Amino acid sequence: MREIIIGKNDAGQRTDHFLIKALPALPPSLRQKYLRLKRIKRNGGRCHPEDRLQEGDVLTLYIGDEFFEKPTGDEAWRGIRPRLSVAYEDENILIADKRAGMLVHSDDSGDENTLINHIKAYLFEKGEWDPAAEQSFVPALANRIDRNTCGLVLAAKNAEALRILNDKIRDREIRKYYLCVIHGMMNPKNGRLDGFIERDLKNKVVHVRQEKSADSRTAATVYRTLETKNGLSLLQVELLTGRTHQIRASFAAVGHPLLGDGKYGTNEQNRGFRQKFQALQSYRVVFDFKTDAGALEYLRGKCVEAGEADFVRAFRSGSVKRENTRK
Repeated sequence: MREIIIGKNDAGQRTDHFLIKALPALPPSLRQKYLRLKRIKRNGGRCHPEDRLQEGDVLTLYIGDEFFEKPTGDEAWRGIRPRLSVAYEDENILIADKRAGMLVHSDDSGDENTLINHIKAYLFEKGEWDPAAEQSFVPALANRIDRNTCGLVLAAKNAEALRILNDKIRDREIRKYYLCVIHGMMNPKNGRLDGFIERDLKNKVVHVRQEKSADSRTAATVYRTLETKNGLSLLQVELLTGRTHQIRASFAAVGHPLLGDGKYGTNEQNRGFRQKFQALQSYRVVFDFKTDAGALEYLRGKCVEAGEADFVRAFRSGSVKRENTRK
């Protein structure tokens, strides 16, 4: 049991809003439950979420000590109110439709508002995952996309599903398709880009080479032009390999960087288009199993698609075009 005395700077807030900030490790579902069961009291009596706190109020909390610690690292999901767009879900897997701007995993920036943390919080609230009951397994992603790429990301709810997803992706039995908008027009309109990708860890970029080196890996990308207008082209792209920044670097290497890509394109190319993120969406996943899939065999032949991305909708409407930036 712990007590919190409300000071001047905390007075006037709704109780639930104060608890979100004071106890970020307490999941929303438990916060509501503890208020309902009177495990969180105000001045010795029942406490309602909408109550406005007054200076001098005493909150008495009959909750575990772990909820008073600021969540970090592996426990950061506890402080997240899950917000997910779920494209597909069953008892074994979840396919999230990630928005552009969200990390899939935390990085050096310290941003814990990641897709995997939202998934963990979501499954915990649903009662499908309880870390206290697990020896080692945590929900995990089977593929990744860049922070500023939107679209489908596969997650496993159990260890068997994760093993199968990883095997099928490695063996190219899960096909991944993307939509992107590039500067210019591909020649030929439909084709395949082959090369070798070499990572530059210092500058956090990759380089596409035509000859293999000791540090490079094969990259193969199939593309099809869907539409061309206003000096731009909308492409459907299938990854035959899954290398870091493969789509972005491969098209930039042949002179057609993605619209809005500040890393592999140039400011001059992107100026006037008002595209905040690179125009790239992971939009379709096909479970093209060639061999037995065990517990995921029921997914054989299934196709899952993301909702239409803003940049795709804008391109098709003709509203994506260079604006005159001169004043």
